[in-house]
Amino acid sequence: MNSTKTIGIIGGGQLGQMMAISAIYMGHKVVTLDPTKDCPASRVSDMIVAPYDDVDAMRELAERCDVLTYEFENVDADALDAVVKDNQLPQGTDLLRISQNRIFEKNFLSQKAGVKVAPYKVVTSSLDLENIDLSKNYVLKTATGGYDGHGQIVIKSADNLADANKLANSCECVLEEFVNFDLEISVIVSGNGKDMTVFPVQENIHRNNILSKTIVPARISDELAKKAQAMAVQIAEKLELSGTLCVEMFATSDDIIVNEIAPRPHNSGHYSIEACDFSQFDTHILGILGLPLPKIHLHQPAVMLNVLGQHMDKARAYVKENPSAHLHLYGKLEAKHNRKMGHITLFSSEPDTIAEMGEGMDF
Repeated sequence: MNSTKTIGIIGGGQLGQMMAISAIYMGHKVVTLDPTKDCPASRVSDMIVAPYDDVDAMRELAERCDVLTYEFENVDADALDAVVKDNQLPQGTDLLRISQNRIFEKNFLSQKAGVKVAPYKVVTSSLDLENIDLSKNYVLKTATGGYDGHGQIVIKSADNLADANKLANSCECVLEEFVNFDLEISVIVSGNGKDMTVFPVQENIHRNNILSKTIVPARISDELAKKAQAMAVQIAEKLELSGTLCVEMFATSDDIIVNEIAPRPHNSGHYSIEACDFSQFDTHILGILGLPLPKIHLHQPAVMLNVLGQHMDKARAYVKENPSAHLHLYGKLEAKHNRKMGHITLFSSEPDTIAEMGEGMDF
């Protein structure tokens, strides 16, 4: 029996590139669908160059491949449903639909998965904001389409209400109460439709709503870390997860609150390429193929630094001075300000001694 598969990836950014590399190491072939012919994944896979909503291109991908997956959540779920054959998309489109819409996501997490989320309410117009208690702080998020802080308005006083009302009248939103938390954390979990494997808890530091630094293991108690991992597994089991999922959370002194889920490998899990015996991309490929999943072992404590467009020179200089640091550059042709261009991973049990790429410069 030929165990080599052709895997189709929708999206050719850095996540698609790193998925493809894992698949190639395992002996599989990869075809990527992306609108940009020289996207990061083009270096390591065959390409179908077409927009994501091109149903004919999606059908071609489905016909050429045994298994399909996606590297980001804003994929047209209806187009996928129209072209996939039986079990060709092990992640399914339900997971896509849940993670594309914050209203669906909050309802799923709080009601079906039964995990704790920040207090929230659905907002369909500015009328829903009329009587909010302004002694509390809130964030108003569009139900669909937001990422890295886009489509969000923070409400700290009546001064913010004009912008919030405008957003609320333009689309469906979710109003979340600000949570007093100690740390932002995330947990990567991978499934093969039946069994799950879970990664160490990651501590995340953001600047301007963009991930800047990930510290593993997160600096929380063992008890809270176990609770975070258990919650991630509980969510994954409810989804009958195939592939990799990231669960973003807030850690307080004695509790874990789930913020949101991403149905794919995640920026905060990149350290796993060097720091774990299997990366989040390896377990994603194993998971979508329905293969047995390994228990994850962290070799050493690690730190991952994001490299944005304005950090490129600094990153190259950094690895000359620190030859044991691992530099990953994604091959994007244009280094735009605040665009994710790469990351650096290094082993360290003293994360505070490792400066973020943006420290001492305009982030």
